[in-house]
Amino acid sequence: MEIPKTYNPATTEDKWYAYWLENKFFASKPDNREPYTIVIPPPNVTGVLHMGHMLNNTIQDVLIRKARMQGKNACWVPGTDHASIATEAKVVKMLADKGIKKKDLSRQEFLKYAFEWKDKYGGIILEQLKKLGASCDWDRTKFTMDEPMSAQVIKVFVDLHKKGYIYRGVRMVNWDPQGKTALADDEVIHRETQSKMYYVKYRIANTENEFITIATVRPETIMGDTAVCVHPDDERYKHLVGKKCIVPMINREIPIIADEYIDKDFGTGCLKVTPAHDINDYNLGVKHNLQVIDTINDDGTMSAAAQIFVGEDRFVARKKVAKLLDELGLLVKTEDVKNNVGYSERTDAVVEPKLSMQWFVEMKKLCEPALENVMNDNIQLLPPKFKNMYRSWMENVRDWCISRQLWWGQQIPAYYLPNGEYVVAENKEAAFEIAKTKISGIKIEELRQDEDVLDTWFSSALWPISVFDGLLDPDNEEINYYYPTNDLITAPEILFFWVARMILMGYEYRGKQPFKNVYLTGIVRDKLGRKMSKSLGNSPDPIELMQQYGADGVRTGMLFSSPAGNDLPFDEKLCEQGRNFSNKVWNAFRLIKGLAPQPPTGGDNSPLQGAGELDQPFENEVAIHWFAMLLDDKIEEIENLYAQYRISDVLQAVYKLVWGDFCSWYLECIKPEYEKPIDKLTYKRTVEFFETLLKLMHPFMPFITEEIWQNLATRKANSSICLAEYPKFNPKKGVALYYALANPAFEIITQVRSLRNGKGLSPKETLPLSIRTTNHDLVTYWGGIIKKLANVDLKLTKEQVAGANSFMVDLYECYVILPQKLDIAAEKLRLETDLAYQRGFLESVMKKVGNEKFMANAKPEVRDSELKKKADAESKIKALEEALGSL
Repeated sequence: MEIPKTYNPATTEDKWYAYWLENKFFASKPDNREPYTIVIPPPNVTGVLHMGHMLNNTIQDVLIRKARMQGKNACWVPGTDHASIATEAKVVKMLADKGIKKKDLSRQEFLKYAFEWKDKYGGIILEQLKKLGASCDWDRTKFTMDEPMSAQVIKVFVDLHKKGYIYRGVRMVNWDPQGKTALADDEVIHRETQSKMYYVKYRIANTENEFITIATVRPETIMGDTAVCVHPDDERYKHLVGKKCIVPMINREIPIIADEYIDKDFGTGCLKVTPAHDINDYNLGVKHNLQVIDTINDDGTMSAAAQIFVGEDRFVARKKVAKLLDELGLLVKTEDVKNNVGYSERTDAVVEPKLSMQWFVEMKKLCEPALENVMNDNIQLLPPKFKNMYRSWMENVRDWCISRQLWWGQQIPAYYLPNGEYVVAENKEAAFEIAKTKISGIKIEELRQDEDVLDTWFSSALWPISVFDGLLDPDNEEINYYYPTNDLITAPEILFFWVARMILMGYEYRGKQPFKNVYLTGIVRDKLGRKMSKSLGNSPDPIELMQQYGADGVRTGMLFSSPAGNDLPFDEKLCEQGRNFSNKVWNAFRLIKGLAPQPPTGGDNSPLQGAGELDQPFENEVAIHWFAMLLDDKIEEIENLYAQYRISDVLQAVYKLVWGDFCSWYLECIKPEYEKPIDKLTYKRTVEFFETLLKLMHPFMPFITEEIWQNLATRKANSSICLAEYPKFNPKKGVALYYALANPAFEIITQVRSLRNGKGLSPKETLPLSIRTTNHDLVTYWGGIIKKLANVDLKLTKEQVAGANSFMVDLYECYVILPQKLDIAAEKLRLETDLAYQRGFLESVMKKVGNEKFMANAKPEVRDSELKKKADAESKIKALEEALGSL
């Protein structure tokens, strides 16, 4: 095989992905192996791949590929969410573009269009995930509105209603005027918004010039006021309690009431009470038996009850109300203020608090096991810092509004009787059987099903169970084998939308947790720290990134700096670094293949065939023993990092092992002179090492590792690195002394190379190097490698070498005699400059090392790192001082 000089992802990725699918390497069925299961956070069918998806799904793929290589029965279940609000909005727009209005269609006609839209666009993101290399079991792909999935949702609704957890009632809800639907509390995003505070005079009834002033940011709701409230201890207003005042513009009398709820120091200390448009006002209204006047329609326009500006948009009405108040002399002043405003998580419309008849889930009791089992770590949140946030939400949970005024979704299985009662059943026929016990002679046609659909998150809450048909067939083989799943990888912003609800449903319907670990990714941000979004134009197209840098380059780029729970400051240079890593690995492959002896004509194409019987050089033996022990150490370290879900740190460890230790040192150590052959044993071990490294890289870089693995040696038909055994940690193999002396040997080589560069000396020019030490093992074992890689004439010395350039590495004093006369003044300046820098660096390190609080609280690895910096700086300072003394 002729190996291309550069790795080309474009010719590799589609080829190997098709090969993986053709051979069903990602497929899973229950067997006697240990299962390892992940269910994908189902992306919206409206969605296309964005950077958050890239991060989330790359982490899932890393974990699932590693488990597959470890011999576990890896099952990654893909799928999409029907996303009621977002999808219905897309379909309505699509219809509008065709001149069709939703209101002119029947429900079934609309759903026909919606499913056509879903069939055309709904699978785009899953196809894009394949480009990323996602190793899902695609035969298991689910959609939350598939018939079996919807049947399970309806079954749970009926069951929870029967148990008394689901009820129907008029409550204050969050209303999305753009989506024209209710929202759950956690579907409202509160953002600090620049607003205006309007100070408005209300005339006291039966007076000409006595007024009370209130402050409001929502003057368009004044027409719905049914009281003004003051604090009972507020001396300014005590004389007004029990009297009435006049609602401006519409001249309706309302009472002035007192309640301790009022903050005397906020605004004017007077609160306009609008029970239809604020949850706190609503509670006051219930307490004081106030009238409720709803002045805003479902679409955010002013209703007939407002009496003025009827049909105007609420924000247009706000400006017109302010203008009218000013004209009437009732607007005292306006102030610019910042306040928290609720926005719809789906449409970004300003949410309108609204009284509405809706369906709710009573959450308090259902949440108890879901709270307990996260707090006791039966379910681990990673990182654990999210536990406090989770506890706060669960301890203060409010009932969940689950009805949505839409057509796209699972229609609520409640059926209304002619007398206004309703029955809940899984279908109309079952509802009819119940209805007959309530009304004699009733006909099935007289039943009317509730028009609303269920909140999308209600179906998503069942996802780890429903994908295995665990609600229709609770004792089936798959649910018993795959449930509970192992790891869930998701974003912190849906910890309550989705994660908490899956947990409570898991305990309610399976009696156990739905997953063991929840890995919470960070938010992908740009270099300025802004969250990536289409509206800001700061989010690159993932597909274009993969076309430019290759899927492996983008995968590694995403994970180079993405610790769990911390935001990822994304820079395209990270992808460039990932691509460079791919190129480095490819060049190592080319070098190794280039070292392989040519097989005899007509012989086996094994890379070892015809390698000859050359003796192994001692230097190669040393390098092999060193790398074998290093590899064992790194495999153990990598396993420990995986166990802690430090995925970014795993990648960094693999990256340093491959690029630094293997490519920069090991291959250089064993590489024979130009056009000289390599011995059979060294080549065999080098191929073994490289195969191990490919396996360590594979979860992160699936495409290039498959390409190299397939071409590194002869493989069996239909084999893949996907199924190759993942490296295991073994007890140390090798000569410990070789291993212990490797780092000082490499440091000496680095120092000599640095000295050459600093002096402008050719690497081809052999330099005399003398080492003064009481331990001769370094020269005995590593001397040949030092000579080879530093190009030095090496000898031991008992004395200091006058006139030499010196440096210190551990216990080894090193002296290099340079071949030409130095400019003493320039050399002295260079050494003094370096010495000043090292002293400054040591001073900065000592601020940490000398800080008892820092040293007591720092992680051991951080503490050790700072102490090493201190020791290194002190060593360099000593060497520089000696070099200056020798001038």
